[in-house]
Amino acid sequence: QVQLVESGGGLVQPGGSLRLSCVASGSIRFLAVAWYRQAPGKQRELAASITGESITTYADSVKGRFGISRDNVKNTVYLRMNSLKAEDTAVYYCNLPSWGAWGQGTQVTVSS
Repeated sequence: QVQLVESGGGLVQPGGSLRLSCVASGSIRFLAVAWYRQAPGKQRELAASITGESITTYADSVKGRFGISRDNVKNTVYLRMNSLKAEDTAVYYCNLPSWGAWGQGTQVTVSS
């Protein structure tokens, strides 16, 4: 079973930026990876995903502001988040669909 560990969350002011990291315990070279988020009182939703061929998709709410990328040497997927808004506040989870694996989540809070 592949383990996923997220990091990089924190408190940021509106308009600010953060970069989240998801490190896998094994190779993810040919695997799709996704970032989900869950805001308080809401269902978990897909924020962004990247295929093994680095094809990316984004939720409409983050398109143009978030960027997902991967480093297969480091077994790491990143989520760069720019122009953050209060509505981006959520726990962000890394997901490896082929293994059904989830990380523990990292909290992102956007507030002045």
